Amino acid sequence: MTPAPGLVSLVGAGPGDPALLTRRALARLRRADLVLFDALVPPAIVRLARKARCFSVGKRSGRPSMRQETIHALMIRAARRGQRVVRLKGGDPFVFGRGGEESLALRAANVPFEVVPGITSAVAAPALAGIPVTHRGIASAFTVIAGHAPAGYEPVLDALAPQSMTLVFLMSVGQQRAIAAALLGRGWRPSTPAALIFSASRDDSETWTGSIASLASGSGIDDGERPGLIVVGDVVALRDQMQWRAATGSEG
Repeated sequence: MTPAPGLVSLVGAGPGDPALLTRRALARLRRADLVLFDALVPPAIVRLARKARCFSVGKRSGRPSMRQETIHALMIRAARRGQRVVRLKGGDPFVFGRGGEESLALRAANVPFEVVPGITSAVAAPALAGIPVTHRGIASAFTVIAGHAPAGYEPVLDALAPQSMTLVFLMSVGQQRAIAAALLGRGWRPSTPAALIFSASRDDSETWTGSIASLASGSGIDDGERPGLIVVGDVVALRDQMQWRAATGSEG
């Protein structure tokens, strides 16, 4: 007898602290038979799936990684065998997490699936560092931009007026000088505040603050091992007043 189809849950792990998981995310992990997790999901969250087989399928820039089509095939095969599958992603599945691609693949294969949203690091990391992405009288909008390559961020910057909103660049640490140069070349003030935030919800968290000009000159931190992002905008200047916990790591 063919087993009934299982269920694939596309689960957002949030910014990294297990305490910031949603209740549904925790429930899906505890019931999972198979967990396929991304590179930036911390081990403490993976360990919550006590009964599951857990495999890393994450992608990191410049390193060998599993093909996306292979990930699709693993999920589909396990679900068709009646297993409860968790595809575990940092942040939110639909914010640069390829959750849309995986949803379409599961739908095409007629495999039941659900999306369990997570707290995106685009908002959580600045908040944990004491930086609001919007603030009355300073920024009424923010844009989240893929920062790993000029082809991803330059067309977005071309469409934005300088100083018009807060910018949050994900997957961007290695491109920090190029991003800063691109902003300066499009009329952003050199003195515009900027921040680099690493491991925002973890014990090794660190925040550097400066300006677009100092970021362009190479004054920022270049750390390719920890998850990090860039925030640009006048809201960064509020950090000294808004830090709600003791700071960790060094400041710039």
